[in-house]
Amino acid sequence: MERKVGTVSRGIRCPIIREGDHLADIIVTSVLEAAESEGFSLHDRDVIAATESIVARAQGNYASIDAIAKDVREKLGGETVGVILPILSRNRFSVCLKGIARGAKKIVLMLSYPSDEVGNELVSLDQVDEAGINPYSDVLDVARYRELFGENKHRFTGVDYVAYYSELIREQGAEAEVIFANNPREILKYTKHVLACDIHTRARTKRILKSAGAEVVLGMDDILTSPVDGSGCNERFGLLGSNKSTEESVKLFPRECTGLVEEVQKQILEKTGKHVEVMVYGDGAFKDPVGKIWELADPCVSVANTKGLEGTPNELKLKYLADNDFKELSGKELQDAISKRIQEKKENLVGDMVSQGTTPRRITDLIGSLCDLTSGSGDKGTPVILVQGYFDNYTHGK
Repeated sequence: MERKVGTVSRGIRCPIIREGDHLADIIVTSVLEAAESEGFSLHDRDVIAATESIVARAQGNYASIDAIAKDVREKLGGETVGVILPILSRNRFSVCLKGIARGAKKIVLMLSYPSDEVGNELVSLDQVDEAGINPYSDVLDVARYRELFGENKHRFTGVDYVAYYSELIREQGAEAEVIFANNPREILKYTKHVLACDIHTRARTKRILKSAGAEVVLGMDDILTSPVDGSGCNERFGLLGSNKSTEESVKLFPRECTGLVEEVQKQILEKTGKHVEVMVYGDGAFKDPVGKIWELADPCVSVANTKGLEGTPNELKLKYLADNDFKELSGKELQDAISKRIQEKKENLVGDMVSQGTTPRRITDLIGSLCDLTSGSGDKGTPVILVQGYFDNYTHGK
């Protein structure tokens, strides 16, 4: 029978993961039990993906606010610290901010506006336009911000982040001053010791600050890069990718986990004879057109992956072929012509018109985004995702 299904993404239910669990065994067992329960089989080039959260949990990669505070104090001096360009998040940044504030006497918090790096709005673009403000050049203090915009609660969380972050800082015993600006250099009018909290633009921000005369410039990726009093750490990303665990601790991004994905791949091959690809994924990379939030608050989508997931898609645009090269054909003639073109396509279609409109992103980012949407971030209980048929094309199964 001709195959009628393409890509399928399945959430795989797993036990609740605890520190010290042998995660590879759990992932493999959960996938194989799901296959038996639901009556499906594994195939070569299926993708098994595990969310970064369960990997970090199995690693026990946690840190307390006190550990953050001690590292900040030692690295930034413990006096007045400029904390610039953070995202607006109770889950991602609030606990980190508590630790940062606990490690300083004063925090000058510089918030970008009208939105943060991942699209969370402090104010809307319409409000900025109506106020006659240029966010690229105008610097506001809290009094001016309130005068122009009043209280602005996030449309989804209901939180006024200006008030929320200010109070968090004061609760840790530090003085709080808030300014609104998008030029990193503005913070140097207040302090020469700066912690850049942006994620994907952090290298540029650090470069600008160093060139402008900052004495100490660090990023979130420079805090907790090694253990502090026995804490967890992340050698590559530091605090980036961390999540709130408790009111006094964070779960950090997973440490090196290439061995995990390779072990899962090896076990599946031994147990089923199928060569699957495996990855550990963080946030997906996509934008919500209503909330205007760009999901990627993690420093990367793929924390680790097997080699078969490297690269970008090499696909033809079927619509382009149907509307151009084969516009005179229909029915079986059209199907046969397109199938033949797919079978004969070049190994690298970069710059070729027949690939225009295909998604120019890395395979890991595309699959990771699919996995993140499938697993969700709530109570689905499916931290492992099985993606089947992703590497198939129109000719497979005919």
